[in-house]
Amino acid sequence: MQVFRMDDLDAERAANEGAYLRFLNERHMSVGLYALDQGAQDTQQPHQQDEVYVVVSGRAYLTVGDETTTVGRGSVVYVPAGQPHRFHHISEDLRVLVVFSPPER
Repeated sequence: MQVFRMDDLDAERAANEGAYLRFLNERHMSVGLYALDQGAQDTQQPHQQDEVYVVVSGRAYLTVGDETTTVGRGSVVYVPAGQPHRFHHISEDLRVLVVFSPPER
């Protein structure tokens, strides 16, 4: 078993001066913490893996393909591999767990 604490992960991510921290990389999946502060720009490109977003905190809009929805704490969103997507109009600092399958390389 491995146990992670969100505060520790967010501190490590910030110390590395990046928006994303991959903290688990296993045979069939990887998991990371993605952070975008209020008003930030999300510049990510489509990924080669399926992914699931679990919003831990914050509020924003998320556009996947041609669909847009609001997301906030407790939102869970599936994004198919290769699908363009981005967070925007981030109104509260956003912290999102990202699960990739197969694992991100």
